[in-house]
Amino acid sequence: MSETTAAGSWFLDVKRRLESPVPKRLAPGEGRKAAVLVPLFVDAGELWTLLTRRTEDLPTHKSQIAFPGGGAEEGENAWKTALRESQEEVGLDPTKILPLGQLDEQQTPTGFRIVPCVGVIPADFKTRIDPGEIAEAFRVPLSAFANPRLVEDRTIKIDGVEREIRVYYVGSRQIWGLTARILQNLVERLGM
Repeated sequence: MSETTAAGSWFLDVKRRLESPVPKRLAPGEGRKAAVLVPLFVDAGELWTLLTRRTEDLPTHKSQIAFPGGGAEEGENAWKTALRESQEEVGLDPTKILPLGQLDEQQTPTGFRIVPCVGVIPADFKTRIDPGEIAEAFRVPLSAFANPRLVEDRTIKIDGVEREIRVYYVGSRQIWGLTARILQNLVERLGM
């Protein structure tokens, strides 16, 4: 990706990279529609994102690291879902998020069909987490996900089915599953 610190041009570059090729969509079928916000911001000349760790009390995806998001409500498109959920979970003001594009639709083993929506958030944002859903919110530079020494591809068994998963090691955290697939798609799209 080109220099991220050029005044205002980094998000135009990201938008262009997200537009072509057009993000993949799953074939029509079963599954609950959902969306996540992949928030991006520049700090100290580097591109960053915001991730959350879900609480242990949730019915699905307990304690997993995820982007803010969730299931769509009646009549919502992916962007409306991502913005509403981001406001509910971490307090991001939807009026201060600049939509850039979307990534490939993903499906989870738990039956969700998730569209990742990529948007710019102000670098000086303050989080206000919902303690019923989110245990913590934290910032990570995107360069961490482009470092091959911090990536492992492994085979695991989930509900008796072997799956190939990607794991990113960032500090003491392991980021895997859907979030890792979204990050991999983003890093590839940005040419990192």
